[in-house]
Amino acid sequence: MLKKILSVSGKPGLYQLVSSAKNMVIVESLIDGKKMPIHARDKVVSLGDISIYTETDDTPLKEILTSIKNKENGEKASISPSAKPEELKKYFQEILPDFDKDRVYPTDIKKIISWYNILTGADIDFEKEEKVTEESTEEITTAE
Repeated sequence: MLKKILSVSGKPGLYQLVSSAKNMVIVESLIDGKKMPIHARDKVVSLGDISIYTETDDTPLKEILTSIKNKENGEKASISPSAKPEELKKYFQEILPDFDKDRVYPTDIKKIISWYNILTGADIDFEKEEKVTEESTEEITTAE
């Protein structure tokens, strides 16, 4: 599910992919439900492509969001994204104990907590697996 959830540089919140065209995509805000075009010049990142640095390897964002959900029992985060950097790092230490303290900044933690709150508020099931590749491959072979 996170592959269809997008972060657009310069625009607040998160957006769900509605459709795509040649040089743009149509997205819907998860905050207010408004639809708008995002053009090729805009920097767009799928949440499914994001991972966080740890001491050993990178951890996908999906696993971190799931850890937050488990800690908060499916409710919004108990810490505010605007909390002090030390508090944010302490909270994140409980979520991902081996995160790389040199490469993961408080601004990154703020963003992750904000995203989690937006996804929870919009009832997005980010734990749901996407099985697009196998199904779309089968559709292509049967259509030929």
